[in-house]
Amino acid sequence: TDEDREGEAIGWHIGHAIAKVTNTDPESLPRIVFHEITKSAINAALENPRQIDMNQVNAQQTRRLLDRVVGYKLSPLLASKIQKGLSAGRVQSSTLKIVIDREREIRAFVPVEYWDIDTIFAPNIDANLVNYKDEKISKLSITNGEQAKSIVATIEKEAFKVLSIETKQRKSSTPPPFMTSTLQQTASSKLGMSPKKTMMLAQTLYEGVKTPEGTSGVITYMRTDSLNMAKEAVEAARETIASTYGEQYLPESPKSYNKKSKGAQEAHEAIRPTMLAFTPKVAAAYLKADELKLYTLIYNRFLACQMNDAIFEQRSIIFKSESAEYKANGRKLIFDGFYRVLGSDDKDKLLPVLENGQDIAIESIKPSQHFTEPPARFSEASLIKQLEAEGIGRPSTYAPTVSTLQARNYITVEKRQIIPTDVAFTVTEMLEKHFTDIVDAGFTANMEEILDKIADEGYDWQKVLSDFYFPFMERINEGKLNILSLKLAQPLGRNCPECGSELLLRSGRYGKFIACSGFPKCKYTEQVLEEGEEASEVPKTETSDEKCEKCGADMVIKNGRNGKFLACSNYPECKNTKSLEIESKESQIPCPECGGKLLYRQSRRGPFWGCEHYPKCKFISKFEPTEKRCQVEGCEGVLAHRTYRGKEVYECVKCKDRTPAESEQ
Repeated sequence: TDEDREGEAIGWHIGHAIAKVTNTDPESLPRIVFHEITKSAINAALENPRQIDMNQVNAQQTRRLLDRVVGYKLSPLLASKIQKGLSAGRVQSSTLKIVIDREREIRAFVPVEYWDIDTIFAPNIDANLVNYKDEKISKLSITNGEQAKSIVATIEKEAFKVLSIETKQRKSSTPPPFMTSTLQQTASSKLGMSPKKTMMLAQTLYEGVKTPEGTSGVITYMRTDSLNMAKEAVEAARETIASTYGEQYLPESPKSYNKKSKGAQEAHEAIRPTMLAFTPKVAAAYLKADELKLYTLIYNRFLACQMNDAIFEQRSIIFKSESAEYKANGRKLIFDGFYRVLGSDDKDKLLPVLENGQDIAIESIKPSQHFTEPPARFSEASLIKQLEAEGIGRPSTYAPTVSTLQARNYITVEKRQIIPTDVAFTVTEMLEKHFTDIVDAGFTANMEEILDKIADEGYDWQKVLSDFYFPFMERINEGKLNILSLKLAQPLGRNCPECGSELLLRSGRYGKFIACSGFPKCKYTEQVLEEGEEASEVPKTETSDEKCEKCGADMVIKNGRNGKFLACSNYPECKNTKSLEIESKESQIPCPECGGKLLYRQSRRGPFWGCEHYPKCKFISKFEPTEKRCQVEGCEGVLAHRTYRGKEVYECVKCKDRTPAESEQ
């Protein structure tokens, strides 16, 4: 079994099963461990068996029992107080709070205006204003248009000279080999793979695929947070580098890496290929397309981590006038080092040869307005990076945790962005109020450290369980009695103005609202602005001239989170709805996919242009399309007109390629 806590526990259970038949002590049975499924590794393991490590078994049992206590006791409480199908977990809930906190930051964000002075010196040198009238200029120094225009007016009148030229060499360090988190992050950013898919493919590569030598595992164990590498593997990598790329790419001594984040289990190895002779070129004949992509990523990263650093020549030029100082930066790759294997997205930015004291002219200068942007939502990759940094979970739990949040409808993943749902906010708010430690990243990380102590030092695992269990169960029992149910309707003590029945405060997907207890016979509702605060009445009899195209009943006007909309009066038998305010806005450009009308629609993530024939035609664009077509080879998407970073551009709705609007004829 695998050499981790779960593998140790499985071995222990197998040992007990064998002991029942053979009448032997299960803990005395020999256990073999290996990090790779290759003939040599298995033979070496058979020659060096060891006994079951009960500390690791106890650590795994403690984790399993802790997770069951939290999940089995807290999940039913959530179901009884909020809605069915909800769950909570020691790692899951603290992870969800990280997502919720980021969304809160985004919603609370207030943009701040700032201005840049876009300046180009001859010949075509892009430079940044770094000092003006003896004051350093930072990103937010210029706060309004008047200030920016005043600076431009002053600078335009002044003459500039080259004040200084500085040239130095900079190294770009080799990246470490992969561990679970960095493999998932890189596969997401480079290959577009989800963590779940990455681990499924890695499992296949580890367990065994066809090779020229027969079926064999071609990578080491993929659930690891270690950067250690076997000495023999490093020597093999160095030999491959020298013979394939030349001695100039080989450092004088092997490189080693240390993991700096919390809780690293250094007994394991990093993820690496098991056979360097099984190159990506050879592997192409044996692996499926996605397997080959991931294997190539792992293979090249391992070679790169043992190569020399890349070296750049970096040049900085300072231009100075009476009032202003500009800085231009350029760099040139002079030795590719590990980039020879991994490649580089960095392009050379060359500066012309200039001399100190040389006059320099401004080609163009103009102020440009910007606004600060809110923090970005997490992607699956960046969330895993955050979990690792905070010590939440382990390599084996990263991908399953994200998958669980999706399965429970706590998050959606759209365009690689993780977006929490309304119910995620409700669950997190309840846990924050009544079970603070369950959503506290510090508590969860500390528990991981305690599990490490059980595994490494024989810490008393039963005491850990009892110290957590009894106080936790007290809070569960208190919660059953004292936590207000969000499922139950609360009587308001007044009657419906239409039928006389009692009015109730209810919760819906868009928040709290007031409804008649006589529903569905009486469909009277009122809005609620804030918890318990009643707003103006919205009678269900506010009708429209339209009939429901599905059942023929009258369409009535309702209020939702995004404004007014039409809903069938026959609800809940008929749940047809229709946008009310946006139908009036129609593009003059037909749908580029089916020729239908393009309508300006509203969703919970903002307005967009969509085809009238949805869902048969699923064309959408955040910006209004034009008749222009994308010029990127093989794309042929339609261009939409928008403002990007203060400039008017055409953006392809498919490939997102942008063209300055002024360059279009």
